[in-house]
This record gives sequence, C-alpha cells and structure tokens, in this order.
Amino acid sequence: MTMTTAEIRNAFLTFFANKQHQKVNSSSLVPGNDPTLLFTNAGMVPFKDVFLGAEKRPYTRATSSQRCVRAGGKHNDLENVGYTARHHTFFEMLGNFSFGDYFKTDAIKYAWEFLTDVLQLPKEKLWVTVFEEDDEAAEIWIKEIGVAPDRVSRIGAKDNFWSMGDTGPCGPCTEIFFDHGEEIWGGPPGTPEEDGDRYIEIWNLVFMQFNRHADGTMEPLPKPSVDTGMGLERIAAIMQNVHSNYEIDIFQNLIKATAEIIGVSSLEDKSLRVIADHIRSCSFLIADGVMPSNEGRGYVLRRIIRRAVRHGNKLGATENFFYKLVATLIEQMGEAYPELVKQQAVIEKMLRIEEEQFAKTLDRGLAILEDNLSALEGDVIPGDIVFKLYDTYGFPADLTADIARERKLTIDQAGFDAEMKAQRERAQKASSFGTDYNEQIKSDNASSFEGYEHVKTTSSVLEIFKDGAPVTALNDGEQGIVVLDKTPFYAESGGQIGDTGSLIAGSGEFIVEDTIKLGNAFAHKGKAVGTLNVSDEVTAQIDDIRRERIKKNHSATHLLHAALQQVLGEHVTQKGSWVGPDRLRFDFSHYEAVTNDQLKEVEHLVNQQIINNEQLTVELMDIDAAKEKGAMALFGEKYDDEVRVISMGDFSIELCGGTHVERTGDIGFFKVVSEAGIAAGVRRIEAASGLAALEFVDSLTAQLEQTAQLVKGDVFSVAERVQQNLDRAKSMEKEIDKLKAQLASQAGASLTDAVVDVKGTKLLVANLEQADPKSLRGMVDDLKNKLGSAIIVLAAVNGDKVSVIAGVTKDLTGQVKAGELVNMVAQQVGGKGGGRPDMAQAGGNQPDSVPAALDSVNDWVSEKL
Repeated sequence: MTMTTAEIRNAFLTFFANKQHQKVNSSSLVPGNDPTLLFTNAGMVPFKDVFLGAEKRPYTRATSSQRCVRAGGKHNDLENVGYTARHHTFFEMLGNFSFGDYFKTDAIKYAWEFLTDVLQLPKEKLWVTVFEEDDEAAEIWIKEIGVAPDRVSRIGAKDNFWSMGDTGPCGPCTEIFFDHGEEIWGGPPGTPEEDGDRYIEIWNLVFMQFNRHADGTMEPLPKPSVDTGMGLERIAAIMQNVHSNYEIDIFQNLIKATAEIIGVSSLEDKSLRVIADHIRSCSFLIADGVMPSNEGRGYVLRRIIRRAVRHGNKLGATENFFYKLVATLIEQMGEAYPELVKQQAVIEKMLRIEEEQFAKTLDRGLAILEDNLSALEGDVIPGDIVFKLYDTYGFPADLTADIARERKLTIDQAGFDAEMKAQRERAQKASSFGTDYNEQIKSDNASSFEGYEHVKTTSSVLEIFKDGAPVTALNDGEQGIVVLDKTPFYAESGGQIGDTGSLIAGSGEFIVEDTIKLGNAFAHKGKAVGTLNVSDEVTAQIDDIRRERIKKNHSATHLLHAALQQVLGEHVTQKGSWVGPDRLRFDFSHYEAVTNDQLKEVEHLVNQQIINNEQLTVELMDIDAAKEKGAMALFGEKYDDEVRVISMGDFSIELCGGTHVERTGDIGFFKVVSEAGIAAGVRRIEAASGLAALEFVDSLTAQLEQTAQLVKGDVFSVAERVQQNLDRAKSMEKEIDKLKAQLASQAGASLTDAVVDVKGTKLLVANLEQADPKSLRGMVDDLKNKLGSAIIVLAAVNGDKVSVIAGVTKDLTGQVKAGELVNMVAQQVGGKGGGRPDMAQAGGNQPDSVPAALDSVNDWVSEKL
C-alpha cells in the first residue's frame, strides 16, 4: 500500500483521536515562554510544562503532528542536510502522549496496531529495541505483541534512555526500526553494522518513569507518562517505497519546481535537495514570526536562506529564485498548515529582500574565498579567513564549510570560534537545558484569578517561600513569595507587568512589589510588615490607580498593533512588548524606519478609535475558533486550548489574558514618544496613553514655548525663526572663514623669511601655535605658489590637539613624498596621517612634542635629497 505524506499525517491523527486522544494543532516553531530552546525541535516541546507538572490540561491524552526545526545550537542538522538521506532542517514529528494516563503496555500496543493494521507494514520488516534494564518493555513486546525474541535488541542508556536534562523527568525508551532489505548494507541495532542504512529507526516511545536528582538518584514519578515521536518524512519514504526522504512526494515536487525555475535538467544534484529542504524551514520560520537578523533565531534563519541561495548560485541561478518556491510549498502543505497560505505574501517578500541583499555580497565573497584558496597551503582554510568572510561579507561559517567540503577541504573551526567567542557563548546559553528542574520554586497549587472583575478579595495563604524554600511564616522585614487561593493581582505575562499592592492580615501586612506565575499559582513577591503565616486569611488589595494606567496602556498597545499593520502592511508582527503604568513599548518586524508621516497616520488611527469609544468585548473560545475569527496571537506566547479573545470593534482582535479598559474612550489620548531600530528588521515604538500622554505633550509644549522665547517669537513661528537664525549663522560662518583665509594668507607671506636651504632645496618648517587647522591647506597652497619649488611643513596647536600638514611641489615628489613626511612628524606627536605625494595631513594629541618633531624635519629631508 502506498500513501501520500498528507494521507499518512491524517491517518495517524485520526487513529489516535479514535483512541480518545485530544488532537492538538502544531504549535509555533518559536517555543512559547521557553528561553531554553531556540526552536521547537521535538514533538514533546509544547507539552514540556505538562510533563513537568507546571501546567494542567483538560485532557490526559494528546496527539499531534508538530513542525520542528533543528538548525542551531545543540540540535543542529544543518551541515548534513542534502548530503544524507534523512537529515533535514525542518521536519514533522508525529506523536502521541499520555500525561499520567496509560503507560508502556498501551503505548506499545497502539504503535504496533498503527504500523501493522493501519499502514499494513509487514511485521517481519519491523525490529524493536528496549533499554537493557527494562525487562517490563521487553516482556510486553515478546509475550503480548508476539515479536520474536531475536528481533528485540537490548540497548544501553546512550540510545535507549531519555532525559530532559541533567536533572528532572527521565526514563527508558523503546524504538521501532524498519528493515529496508538485504540489498542495502547494514545490520540491526546493537550490531557492529548498525550504522548502515538497512535498518532505519521510525518511531521512539519514551517512558517518563523517574525523577533524577542532582546527586544522580532516581525516584519513581507518581504519574508516569508517555512521549512518542515518529518522523513523518521517514515513514512516508517507507510507505512510498523509496529509500531517501528526498524521494517522497513533498520533496520531489519541490525539487522539480526548483529545477524548473533555475533551468536545471537533472534532478539528482544534491543542491536541489538542500534548496527543497531549506524553503520549508525558512517559510515556516517566517510564518511563525521569525525575521532574518544578525542574532538569535533571526541569525539562524539568515544562515539557512543564504545557504539555499548559494546552492542556487552553484546550480547556475542568474536571478532571484528562492522566494518563487513558496507557491509550490503551499500547494504541498497549505491545507495542513493554513498559516502558510495566510502569510504567503509576507514570506515571499522577506525571502526576496534577503536574497537581494545577499546577492550583493555573494559574488564578492566568493571571489575573496577563491583568492585565498588559490594561495592555500594544506587542506584547512584558516579561521581568520572564515571569520573575515563572515564579518565582512556575511558568509556564515557553515556556508564556507559547505564550499570547503566540495573542494575536499575543511575549515579551522577552532580559529573561527576564537573570533566568535562571545556570540558562540550566547548561542550555547540559549540552547541548553541547563536548569536543575528540582531546584526551581514549584507550587502544586492553583490560584483563581479574580482581577478581571475585582481589585480586592478575601483570600487564604496557601504557601510561603523564603530564599526559594517553603516556610510556614514570614516575620517582620523578611522578603518572600506568597501564594493565595484566589487573587486580584495580575501576574506578569503577555508583556503586562505584575500588579503591586498589599495583603492585609490580622497579625501583619505583606507589601506586594511584584506578581509572577509559578505554574498555575500566582506568586506575590514582596516584604512582610509584622508576621504572615500559612493559612492566614488576608485582604488582597491591588494598587488600583496603577492598574488603571496599565489597562489604558495595554489596550492602547492592541490598537497600536492593528494601526501599524494598516499603515505599514500585514508583515508587521509583534516581536515583544512591555506594558507599564507610565509607558508602553512595542517591538515589531519591519525592514526600514517608520517615517514621520507614517507615525502621524498611526497616531491618528489609534486616537480615532479612542474617539469612537468602541466597547471592548471579551470572549472565551477554543484556539481554532479564535484564529478563524482573525485573532492575532502574540509572538512567542503560549496559549491554552481555550483562549481569551479581546475585540475592539472591528479594528483589533487579539488573543490576550491581560487586563483592559471597558471602552476605547477610557484610554483618553495616545501619543508616540519615540521610534527606533533595535535589531536588523526589528523596530521599537515607545508611547504613552491617558494622563501620561498628556504629561508628555505638556513637556513638549513647555520646551517649545521656551525655544520661542529664545528666538523672540511665538510657538507658531518657532520653525521660521529658528531657520532664520540658522541661515544667519551659516552666513556668519562663511564670513569668518573668509577672514581666517585672509589672515592665513598674510601670515604665510611673513613665513617666507623662515625658508632655509637644504642641499639646494627650499624647506619651510613652522609652528603656527593657535592657527585655524582648516586654513593650513590654503596656506600651503599659497606658499607653494610663492616659493615655486619647496618642501613645507606647518603645525598648529589648539588645546591638546595637534594638526600637521606637509606640502611638496611636484618637481620634488620623486624624492620626498608628503605622506611619508607628515607621518614621520605625526608619530612623534601621538598620531598618524597620510595623503597624496604633494599634500598630506595628520593629527596628534601631544602638543608638548611639537617643537622636537619639527626640529627633526631638516635631517629627515636631508637624507631623502
């Protein structure tokens, strides 16, 4: 039986949905609220907090087809892509998950049933591995499933024991392999020939069974769970009777489209594979809000784009081609991933811009590399050359390594890493599970948030933490964290900062300085005044005046987001935000500065919505319905299956858990404070609303009135008066320069008396003390004309700055060059300089050395003549 990739994906999800699994849509490639990962690189990533117990879901079984990228940090397959049969930057991971529900027996039975009954794979083609100490799993396979004992391999911890990090959840694995046939070299897993291509892993079942502590001890988890992953591309290759993933339907269609666009006749070139792989990762990353840049996720995206473009160049592409493949990709995957269809124009635009930018430097960079290769001794490209190509011409190191591999060369990676140490350390930090999950403050409690309707509640203290450890009480003056059963305090998330206020108990008070989340618990950070005990009843009261200002700014942020999309285009996506009581900050993707006219239009649109006084509506719905309604999701934010949708008329619809005004008119007034670029392709707007916006305008008006007084006008004529003063100042500067030139000419005339004869050549050396440095060039020209044939050196000292100029008439430049002469003097006064053989200038910062430096000119010139 043969099946298309789309049919396999649907069959898998349908199978597990019929087994009472909740079908969960693929999450973004940017992990929500997870700083430990660059990208979503496995199917379990969206469920990590569920496995850790930090998040509760309304279901205990789930299934998904998760889009993944492995192209940066610890999980990096980039260099192998195109050169092997099964490495990709982008892939889909089919998975089924149990959160404390079923365990080994059902997980194994489901996997076997799907493979042998639904996909109808021959049982004799399947091979199984289990962890060498996991007798339970081995017994299930042999006694309950009926797999022959000689087709079950026991493997060590290196391959068959999974862990989330050095500490935390872990457990044994069982893997299912497919036998591609004896005509392909290789042996079963666990044999010396296991690295061959005959037996290919298709499914990994992880049994989260233990919690590993820092000392290495492992205790059984109270609710063991299951995490499985099967690569869609790998199983598609089997179902389509091909050996390489690049031979399946999706890749073949992309490869054919690439060959047609570039004009390649053969479909066997590995560069076609690279391009077909890379268009998938690049398109999905952009659709998920990642934009090309020089750091973090954007840098990885830029590397992948440039690698694809370079391979297109290698195939003979003479014009931009990469962005043209987006349409073919959407034909293949648009039905499964409608976000690709919605973002098609944005994806094509970003890829085209990036391709055009790289094309400007590609030819030059390749020429530089060719020059270095022609002079290369040995078979290693030095690290400093690799870095120069990266730093000057935008060549990522792996692109240079790619070219080196084609020439049977390698690069000096260590040398390059030395140049890139700071960036490399940041990348490692961003991509490492370096946290001891057992040392994090954890709360098994859940707080009910009452802050949408109330600013004050009567609550019970459930937990208290001091210095990260649970305690029963906080005494006067002690800092700590307090968890309540219900609270009006908003915990920092979605860009909105946490509430402040107080918890008042009978025996004391707790001053809340910030509010954060600990899983499903709301944690109040602050200081005790008096004593606060676990189980105390408290009156939880937020600073409601501060909250009102935050609400205005948060609602204004939504209006700003929508206005930017209207004015600048739909490619604008949120890259981050901060909402406080006095200001709001909004980061967004855009490739150029926002003009003053565009900012005015944005302000006008926001204030028009404020004037319209639209009612804010809040709806709770499932995530799919929210997206269908057109709600915008915040970049990098993680959402539950049921989400909160905030609508402001038909102008703005966003997913948001924050607090907002009741009507847009409550915002009062909106004003942009500043706009600037903060990274490649990312801009930042800072703004204010309500009274804060009015206070900002008042301060601007005060400055305008002060300026008006200084120019002796009113606020409406300030620009005209300032322009008049600027014109007058320019006119006076010209007159001053003219007078300085006349004075310099007069001074030059008197300098002719200082000319000396050196071997029959006129030499004039003079220190003009406070002379204007700008006038020195004109003075040298005048002296040349008067003297006819001469060498001239003039110095001027102004404060701690030294200016030196040397002039040589053309008949003498064969013997004495002005650039060499001025540099000789400049080195003695703490500077350097240069210029033409007949005229050169220099600067310095050691005025006390000027007399000795000028005295040395005579001897130096004498040696040259």
